[in-house]
Amino acid sequence: MDNIIKSTKDRMQRRIEHLETEYSSIRAGRANPGVLDKVTVNYYGTPTPVNQVASVSIAEARTLVVQPWDVSLLKDLERAIQMSDIGINPQNDGKVIRLIFPPLTEERRKDIVKEISKMAEDTKVQIRNARRDAIDKIKALKKSGDITEDDQKDGDKKIQDATDKFVKEVDVLAEKKKKEIMAI
Repeated sequence: MDNIIKSTKDRMQRRIEHLETEYSSIRAGRANPGVLDKVTVNYYGTPTPVNQVASVSIAEARTLVVQPWDVSLLKDLERAIQMSDIGINPQNDGKVIRLIFPPLTEERRKDIVKEISKMAEDTKVQIRNARRDAIDKIKALKKSGDITEDDQKDGDKKIQDATDKFVKEVDVLAEKKKKEIMAI
């Protein structure tokens, strides 16, 4: 039963880490290298993340500079960024690509906050699904006679405590990101 609890906690932790990754890729009006994490460029026939073929740095508060290690990749990088869903048009000067982030409007901020809330709710649902799966496995152990009723109740309580902890962590992450967006 301990391995069920541990694997469930690991599954919940992975959901939290995924949410953090998603939040880091949200474009918030200022330069954030995380927006390029999902962008891949065709590098010798292999889709490769931008951060593995170029250095990505913040030049100013709202300007991101992408400098490829191989200058021949510049056009491919520019095309990959244009085709991505980040919504910023790259500026190519022949040596580097600059991404200038426009300031956010109040309406766009509210849309982003809604998006953050939706991501948080989706993550909570996935955490609760992990709880349900674990409780079903514990019930199956009880039904097969491998554990006692007290063990089942103890396992259920541990799973519920972990669920509550991770759901609270999602709420904290979402609130922090919402404040960051609205403060810009």
